[in-house]
Amino acid sequence: MSIFVIILILIVIYFIYECNTFIRLKNKIKQSKSSIEVYLNQRFDLIPNLVATVKGYVQYEEKVYSQIIKLREIYNVDTVKDLKKGALLNAKCNGLLAVAENMPDLKASKHFLDLQKTLVKLENQLQAARRIYNGDVTLYNTTISTFPNNIFAKIFGFQEETLFEIEEYKKDNISLDE
Repeated sequence: MSIFVIILILIVIYFIYECNTFIRLKNKIKQSKSSIEVYLNQRFDLIPNLVATVKGYVQYEEKVYSQIIKLREIYNVDTVKDLKKGALLNAKCNGLLAVAENMPDLKASKHFLDLQKTLVKLENQLQAARRIYNGDVTLYNTTISTFPNNIFAKIFGFQEETLFEIEEYKKDNISLDE
C-alpha cells in the first residue's frame, strides 16, 4: 500500500511540475510578445516625429528658396537704375544662401539623421524581439508536443501557439531566387 501511495505522490508531483513548466513557458511567450508590442509602440511614436522633421525641413527649405527666387527676380529687373537697391538685395540673397547651405543642413539634417538612426535601431530591436518570441513559441510548442508532455498538455488544456510570420503581401516582394 505504501508503494502505491508513493507512486501516486510522485505522479501528482510530476503533474504539478509539468503544469508549472507549461505555465512558465506560456508566460515567457507573453513576455516576448509584450517586448514586441513595446518596440512597435516606440516605432509608432517615433515615425510621426521623423515625418514632422522631414516636413519641417522641406517647408523651411521651400521658404528660403522662394525668398531667394524673389530677391533674385527683383535684383534682375533693372539693377542699373538703382544699384544700391540691387546691392542690398544681392547681399540679402547671399545671406539667405549661406543660411540655406549651412545652418539647416547642420541642424535639421542632424536631427533627421538622429531620428533615422533611432528608427533603424528600433527596427533591429524589433527584429530581435520577434526572433526571441519565435524561439520561445518553438520551445513551448515542442514541449507540449513531445511524449509524455503532450498527454499532460491535453489534460491541462495547453494548445500550440502561433509563430510570428511575415504577412502574405510582404512575401510577394521577396525573391528567393536571387
